[in-house]
Amino acid sequence: MRGDVDWSTGARSLSVEAILVGDHLETRALAAERQRGLTPPAVRVGDEGLAVLFRYGVVVLVGVGEQDRAEFLARACAHVIGPVDPPLSDSIRVVVSEGDREHVVQEGIALNDLGLERLVLVADVLAKSVVLDRYERTVAEAFDRIEPLAQELQRRGRGGRRPRDLLHHVGTALLVQQRTILRVEVAEKPEIVWDRPDLERLYLRLAEEYELTERQAALETKLRLVSRTAETLLELLWTRRSLRVEWYIVLLIVVEIVMSLADRLG
Repeated sequence: MRGDVDWSTGARSLSVEAILVGDHLETRALAAERQRGLTPPAVRVGDEGLAVLFRYGVVVLVGVGEQDRAEFLARACAHVIGPVDPPLSDSIRVVVSEGDREHVVQEGIALNDLGLERLVLVADVLAKSVVLDRYERTVAEAFDRIEPLAQELQRRGRGGRRPRDLLHHVGTALLVQQRTILRVEVAEKPEIVWDRPDLERLYLRLAEEYELTERQAALETKLRLVSRTAETLLELLWTRRSLRVEWYIVLLIVVEIVMSLADRLG
């Protein structure tokens, strides 16, 4: 792979911005001029910019000016499924390190060079971070909605009265789990690391800096709690409704017996 790519602006620092534009991005439509041998695909933007494209709805722009940014995002949004409005973003600056150690500095991330593989690796970590940020917000909102139901269960021994709302909470938890684990693969090493083992130390350092593993573990814990709470409330609701139906049946039987006796006595 090392011989397949040749991209460098000669700059000493570059801006990197990850933008979550939707649930899914059709990368093929945007990657006609992709840099060879790269997954995820990376394409030129303007004269010296670069865009790294992720199917889970993130575009990472490297060294892209404002005008080129607006034009490329407008083109990318035409190939988005489930757009996010407004888009979520996170940015960092990468600089050339004065020493051999690649690490996070006050200015941003210090790299040995601004070669394509290292920039794609930074893009991968930043893209996963912005996706986690989205789902952390989603789960926080779910917590806010389901907490009053849990409090009502504690005070009155009953939860909500609308199964649709509870099913929505369960569905949200399952959907976030499916997207973060199966689609985004937050805990998985990027494919570029398997091709370039010398970049593994840099990836681990960046993943630790952005707390990818810890954030995913915390997210999964919260998702399980939301799902379990909603399922418990749903079971209680159905149990209460089942008891009510049973009482209706008993009442109908009693009415039928009374009417039968009345006919006989009459």
